[in-house]
Amino acid sequence: MNAFEALGLKTEIVQSITDLGFSNPTPIQEQAIPVLLSGTTDFVGLAQTGTGKTAAFGLPLLQLINAADKFPQALIVCPTRELCLQITNDLQTFKKHLKGVHTEAVYGGASITMQIRNLRQGVQIVVATPGRLIDLIERKAIDLQKVKYVVLDEADEMLNMGFRDDIDFVLKNTINRESIWLFSATMPPEVRAISKNFMTSPKEVTVGKKNSGNVNIDHQYHVSSAQYRYETLKRLIDFNPGMYGIIFTRTKADAQEISERLSKAGYDIEALHGDLTQQQRDKVMGRFRNKTLQLLIATDVAARGIDVDGITHVINYELPDDMEVYTHRSGRTARAGKSGICLSICHSRELFKIKQLERMINAKFHKLDIPSGKDVCRKQFFHFMEKLIQTDISHGDYETYLPDLMKKFEQVSKEEVLQRVAALEFDHFLKYYENADDLNLKMDSRSRNSDSVRDNGPMNGSRKERTFNRRDNGYTRLFINLGTKDGFYKASFLQFILDESNLKKEVLGKIDMREMNSWVEIDKAEAGRMIKSIDGKRYNNRVVRMNEADGGFKRPNDEGRSDNRSEGRTEGRKRNYAPRERRNFNQ
Repeated sequence: MNAFEALGLKTEIVQSITDLGFSNPTPIQEQAIPVLLSGTTDFVGLAQTGTGKTAAFGLPLLQLINAADKFPQALIVCPTRELCLQITNDLQTFKKHLKGVHTEAVYGGASITMQIRNLRQGVQIVVATPGRLIDLIERKAIDLQKVKYVVLDEADEMLNMGFRDDIDFVLKNTINRESIWLFSATMPPEVRAISKNFMTSPKEVTVGKKNSGNVNIDHQYHVSSAQYRYETLKRLIDFNPGMYGIIFTRTKADAQEISERLSKAGYDIEALHGDLTQQQRDKVMGRFRNKTLQLLIATDVAARGIDVDGITHVINYELPDDMEVYTHRSGRTARAGKSGICLSICHSRELFKIKQLERMINAKFHKLDIPSGKDVCRKQFFHFMEKLIQTDISHGDYETYLPDLMKKFEQVSKEEVLQRVAALEFDHFLKYYENADDLNLKMDSRSRNSDSVRDNGPMNGSRKERTFNRRDNGYTRLFINLGTKDGFYKASFLQFILDESNLKKEVLGKIDMREMNSWVEIDKAEAGRMIKSIDGKRYNNRVVRMNEADGGFKRPNDEGRSDNRSEGRTEGRKRNYAPRERRNFNQ
C-alpha cells in the first residue's frame, strides 16, 4: 500500500504519485496533507526548499476542487516565473489520472493575451506571480470572488521582493475564500504579520527549527582578498571536478563577466540574469537541467524558484547583504534528502557575517584554506584516474583494435603509458598551476584582533550591523513627487517610470511609495538618464519633479533591516506604513 493513501488522498491522485516512483511522504507532506484536505483550516507550513512543499499543498488542492465548475477555485501565488512554471508542471503531473481539471500559469514575460484566453476557457487552479495577477485583476480578466483556497508559496521570498502590498491586495479581494495556506522557508516578522492579519487560528507545522538551514548541507567558507576573489572561485571549481552547481553573485554585471571569463577558459557555464528573454532563460535552464552545463551563475533574483535535482554545490561569490537570502541560496542544494555543499568566498572584514549566519541557521561553518596549485592538480589527477578505471568498455568492439594497440605499445612500459595519459590530460593544469600563488589571506595579528573584536560584539542594533545593512551597492536614490494619491500602486508606478525613461527594470533597486511622493533606487550610471527623461513631464495636469534625494533614504520607524539592492529587485522590501485601501476590481 502506498503511504500517501493513508493520508486520505483518493485513488487517482495516489496512482499519479505511484507512477512517479514515490511511496512515502516527506515530513512536511505527512503533516500538512491531512490538515489541508479539510479545506477549511488556515495553515502555516515552515520548511526548507527541497522538502516537497509543492506536493504538500498541490495534492490536497487537486482533491478539493470541483472539476465540473469551470472557474478559478484555487489560487497559488509565488514570487517568480520559474517557480510559477515549476508548480504548474508539478500539478500537471499530479493530475495525470484526474479528468476535467485544468491549471494555468500567469506570469510576466509571456503573452498576457494568451493567458487571458486560456483563463476564459475555464480553469480551476491558477498559479500566478503577484505583478501579472494584479494586471489581470485590473483588466477584469480574472474573477477572485469564487476562489476558495489561496496558497502563498515562498512567502518570505515574495516579501523580500517587495510584494507585501500586492499580497494584501489579493487577500482582501478573495473575500469568499475558505482557507489560506502559507508556506515559507523562514518566518520573519512580515510573514508573521500576514498570518496575524488575514488568517484565523492557523495550524502551524514546522519541519526542522524555524529559520534553520538544511541539516544535509555542509557550510564552508574561504577567506580571500577582494583582488583574488575570481582566482579563488576558479580554484574551488577546479578542486571539485565533479561539481554540478550554481554560483551566486550580487549583480548582473558580475554574473555576466565571470561567465564570460570562465567560458573562455573552457568551462561549461552560462549566466542567468534579467536581461535574458524568457526563451533564452528556458534554453539556459534546459541545458543546466540536462547537465550540458556544469555550472550556472546567477543573481538572487534570476535564480529564485530554480528547482533542479542533483546540485552538488552552491558557491557564494560574495556573501549576500540580507542574511535570509543565504538560506534560499544554500537551499538550491541538498534537496529531497540528498547532501550538498555551500561554499562562500568572503573577506576578513566579513567574518562577522559568518557568525551571524551560524546563529541564524543554527549550523557550524567550516573554515577551509584555499587549495594550492598542487592540491588542485592532485585532485584533478585522481578524479581522472577514477573515471578511467570506471569507464565502461563492454559496448564497443575494442578487441578488434587490441592487437594493433599491443603492437604499437610493445616497446612502452605500463608506467610510461600511464604517464603519457596523465600528461595528455593534465598538461594545461600543470602549466597553469605550476607557479600558482598561495591565495590564502595572510592576516597579521593586528588584523586578527580587529576581526575578533567584530566577531564578539553585540549584535542587536549594533553599529556594526547597521553599517553592514547600509552599505552602498552602487545605487543612488531619486525623489519623485508622485505617490499613491496619484492613483499609483507598485506595479503601475514601476511601469510608468520605466516607460518614461525607456530603461530596464534591472537597473532599479528599492522603491518606497508614500501618499504624496516616492523614492526610487537606481544604478548610479542610469540616474541622470532617468531624471532627464521624467523631470518636468506632466502627469494628471501636474508637473513631475524628480531629483537626487538629499540626505539619503530615510524612513520613519526604520527597524534596521538590510538595505540590500540586489539586481532586479524592483520593489521595496518592507513597509512601515499602513497599506492603503484599494479599489475592489471585482465589484
